[in-house]
Amino acid sequence: MSLFSNSAVNRANLHVAIAAMAQFAGGVFVFVFLLKAGVSVPLVLCTLAGINAARFLIRPLVLPLAKRIGVRNILILGTVMEAITYLMLPHISGPDDMLFWFIGLTSIGSVFYWTCYHAYCAALGEEDVRGAQVGGREAIIALVGIVAPALGGIAIATAGPVIAFYCIALVQICAALPLIGAVDVRIESTFRGNRRDVLFGGALYAADGWFAASFFHVWQLSLFITLGEKFQNFGGAMALAGLASAAMSLGIGRMIDIGHGRRSVMFAFGAAAIVVCLQAITWSSPSGALITTAVGALAVALTAPTLMTRVYAMAKASGCPLRYSIVTEGGWDLGSSSGCLVAAAMLWMGMDFSAPLLLSLVGVLLAGGMLLSSYGAANQNGS
Repeated sequence: MSLFSNSAVNRANLHVAIAAMAQFAGGVFVFVFLLKAGVSVPLVLCTLAGINAARFLIRPLVLPLAKRIGVRNILILGTVMEAITYLMLPHISGPDDMLFWFIGLTSIGSVFYWTCYHAYCAALGEEDVRGAQVGGREAIIALVGIVAPALGGIAIATAGPVIAFYCIALVQICAALPLIGAVDVRIESTFRGNRRDVLFGGALYAADGWFAASFFHVWQLSLFITLGEKFQNFGGAMALAGLASAAMSLGIGRMIDIGHGRRSVMFAFGAAAIVVCLQAITWSSPSGALITTAVGALAVALTAPTLMTRVYAMAKASGCPLRYSIVTEGGWDLGSSSGCLVAAAMLWMGMDFSAPLLLSLVGVLLAGGMLLSSYGAANQNGS
């Protein structure tokens, strides 16, 4: 099947492109903005942990709600709720009541959005081009990431956070438009999939969440501090990362489609392990941190299609991608929240950023090893 012949996937990709504009222009600044607003680094990480812990508790509510109004409609609802959080963000002035409400709404909106988003993408994709479809989506995200972070950083620094984040909220709302009238995903009345595969997906996502806690969140906080806590500098660094990864995602997806899944895993997660070590070494040097950010984007462009291609295939094979996504996303919540808490504790005890950044290596080794085993089994079974 042609890569662009699936109109439902094309609609989803248009949604992704608009949502990525909001995410890169505003979402990447959310937690560094909290830092600038007077929230300490350990407390910012605890905020992240609190959001993910709340997501874990709320997530089971998605299934009965999806049965009532549909997966696509919850995805639209989550898109709009995430826009509302951008409206709240400029009014946070430290560990205050608004921060508490921000955590609550962010938890609900992201649960609705990401659970249904991954279920939706898993249900729509085709097996023969799934790697290329996932890689193409990541390439779209990377292309948007070249321009949007620089624009967001300049807007926050010049127009101020209120105008900047209100405009970003409008862009986020526009991301819901391609989903209106799109096909919906059927939810089976009972789950008939392989429960071992579901538990495997949850464990794999837990490892990925632990990896993300330091590789993304701790790194972005350290980068913001190292670049002088200037939004325009941070936005420029994120734009450099988008430029570095724009072409890589599609190539790794094609490698998976033609049967080189294990080779892709070794290449991708080997690169990620190297970047983790570079982060721990270069975090305090502005020039070194910029180079590592660009190299790290290449690693993400490799690991994301490798991980998501296998997860989406298993989700669709389970017979109910939504139930599968509830478990896997729950695993990610646990991994990410625990990783953020451990990193926060390290920083609170007076360690510099090197030690918490190295925590990512645990996630790299666990996720890489599990994917090697899973792709090997899939090749043996011809799936």
